[in-house]
Amino acid sequence: MARTIAGFLIGILFGLGVTLAGMINPAKVQNFFDVFDLYGRFDPSLALVIAAALAVTIPGYRLALGRGRPVLDDRFHLPNTSTIDNRLIAGAAVFGIGWGLSGYCPGGVIPALGLGRMEPVVFTLALLVGIAVAYAWQRRAASGGRTA
Repeated sequence: MARTIAGFLIGILFGLGVTLAGMINPAKVQNFFDVFDLYGRFDPSLALVIAAALAVTIPGYRLALGRGRPVLDDRFHLPNTSTIDNRLIAGAAVFGIGWGLSGYCPGGVIPALGLGRMEPVVFTLALLVGIAVAYAWQRRAASGGRTA
């Protein structure tokens, strides 16, 4: 129960931060990616949001990983590899292209769902379809490409 409450409170904090920073507005995100100012709307403020996130995350990880174990779990759940492979590069590219084209990222679209607009709903549905396709592709690859 404590983990659920902590997760809820952390989610609320994240959603408030994303909302206050304007990251639920896809135009703000897309204008950040207009780095060559092709449309005259370059907005560097997303870099400040990223810098603030790193300023909290880096010392937070150092503090948390300095403990023997997490407060609300038996162990840390960290990636077991740091290899940069084709899957990671392809996934990052697809994520970046989707973020740049739509202006939404998975974290920022959740609070945007409360705006009552269709775009975040369509993005979320497309995201879920993409996740399902990726899992199916991974299962197929793990089975050697055989179908059941």
